[in-house]
Amino acid sequence: MSIQSITGLSDARIEELGEELDAIYEETKADLGRADEKYIRRMITVQRSMALLSRLTIFASLLFAPWGLFGMRGLYPNMSAFFSVIGVGTFFLAMAKILENMEIAHNVMHGQWDWMRDPAIHSGSWEWDNVCPSDQWKHSHNVVHHTWTNVMGRDRDIGYEIMRVDARQEWHWRFLPQPIYNFLLGLLFEWGVALHDLELDEARNGRKTMADHWPLLKRIGAKAFRQLMKDVVLWPLLAGPFYLLVLGANVVANLIRNVWSYMIIFCGHFPEGVHVFEESDLVGETRARWYLRQMLSSCNITGGKLFHIMSGNLSHQIEHHLFPDMPSNRYPQVAPRIEALCARYGIPYNKGSLTRQFGTTTLKIWRLSLPTPRPALG
Repeated sequence: MSIQSITGLSDARIEELGEELDAIYEETKADLGRADEKYIRRMITVQRSMALLSRLTIFASLLFAPWGLFGMRGLYPNMSAFFSVIGVGTFFLAMAKILENMEIAHNVMHGQWDWMRDPAIHSGSWEWDNVCPSDQWKHSHNVVHHTWTNVMGRDRDIGYEIMRVDARQEWHWRFLPQPIYNFLLGLLFEWGVALHDLELDEARNGRKTMADHWPLLKRIGAKAFRQLMKDVVLWPLLAGPFYLLVLGANVVANLIRNVWSYMIIFCGHFPEGVHVFEESDLVGETRARWYLRQMLSSCNITGGKLFHIMSGNLSHQIEHHLFPDMPSNRYPQVAPRIEALCARYGIPYNKGSLTRQFGTTTLKIWRLSLPTPRPALG
């Protein structure tokens, strides 16, 4: 669907919009300074402290464990105390993993903090707590997705190659079980992200062979091995006979992180009201038209300050797609200005609660698993 048919804006008005968005970006960029630097350093300190303390709390729960391997028991067996303490430790380990993946790693790898010139907080050196190698993610996400946002046949995030999320995608019988794919993708989201850049649809169509995929698979395997050694082997082994209890806590923390990341990402891209384009709509696309496409292809999620931080400020997905290398702590600041621009230019500004955005996304995935009329692109 062309931008003109959605917005009714003339070429001149679109360019005016682009100039206003450029001005917001340049003004914010010029204002970056000590307060922003303190923000990201504080986030990293909080995240690392939370990760360590949560793991220590999980180990502390073993004092109350009523069971273990080889009949071992904690020093003070108490079922209620054990579940309470290990539950707290597991929850905060999940929060630490979410904070690292969302507000820190995702945004560092976008280059949002490169202006600080700190090699420890730089897009070229950060390796995140995820089975997907960082440079592979930067290619599939920063380069492919952010360039071709919601363009049929170019943006591989449309349905993550396994689901039909727009009625203009041709229906196939393999989409029938996509509610199940969707559920499993939520649980195993980091693995879905890791395999995303393999372009498995190219193998299905015979355009790529296993030999083509092998270099990427080796790199994913090496990164996954390091992650599994940390969460499945080394930390649990420190618990000795209580290995399985610590392993279980680590697995649950990773599942919570995966489901939360999946929800935030999907709520920013697939709710009702997002627009999908065809490649022909991009002919002669200017910077201003690219801006407008990002605005029409993204959704925001409403919430409080803590919610925005734990979502990596991807609850401001519209602002993130407009300015992917703007430090995330500035998105809440510029969001009201972007919304006001949308109102002035008559552009939809898709925002809603997590319940609304996730609900309409899930219903869309279920509905489009069935054969539906396929409107023509354009």
